[in-house]
This record gives sequence, structure tokens and C-alpha cells, in this order.
Amino acid sequence: MITETNLRVRYAETDKMGIVHHSNYYVWFELGRSDLCREKGFSYLEMEDDENTRLVVAESRCHYKSPAFYEDELSINTRIGRVRSRSISFFYEVVRPATGTLIAEGETKHIVTDTNNKIRTMPQKYRDLLTTDD
Repeated sequence: MITETNLRVRYAETDKMGIVHHSNYYVWFELGRSDLCREKGFSYLEMEDDENTRLVVAESRCHYKSPAFYEDELSINTRIGRVRSRSISFFYEVVRPATGTLIAEGETKHIVTDTNNKIRTMPQKYRDLLTTDD
């Protein structure tokens, strides 16, 4: 399953050269991740509040392929990588749909913790939701 999150680049996301600043890609990855979870039937907030569970970013990477500019319409395509008992990974592609240009690709790896940052097993409810194909 791939979740598509659409956005338009805001002026504040660009640098002096008019190119999207690299730090914004990680914010967009979070948007994609949150949308994917909602499409799977839950929100991050629900998981935190109901199950005392957090997904802490343990590793992240982004490969920049082509620049994005102010007013570009982009799609963040997010999919789940590997779901394990105490970790999960997500993969991302940032694409300019008008031209099909791949702007960036990335991955985040997350460790499942409680609100005290102690590693724990992912609650079965969320593991099932994340591993079920829709």
C-alpha cells in the first residue's frame, strides 16, 4: 500500500536560491507517515494516548535527486517497509507529478517505546493494522 500526500511548496520552505531547503523533506516524510497511519485506521495521537506507545525516529536518510521550487506541486508517496515486534521502517518518494520527476527518496526507521522512552513491543492492534493490506 502506498499513501499519496499532496502539497504545494511554500515560500518559507525555500532558501535564498529558491530551492526547497533540505530540512523540509523530513517534515514532509512525517506528513506522509501520519497520512499512512490514518489510512490504516488510526492516528499517532490515538496510539500515544490509548496504548502509551510512541514511534521514535532512530535513523533517517534522504537522497536528493532533483531540486524542488516555490509553488511546485509535489506528491509524497509513503509505504511501510519492515514491521518487527519493536521497530518499523517507512519508505518515501517525493515526486513532481506534472513531469514525473523524482525529487527525493528516503527512509525512516523507528523504535517502539513507551512515553518514558523505554523500548517496548508494538501493541498487536497497531501491528495488525500496519501489516494488513488494504
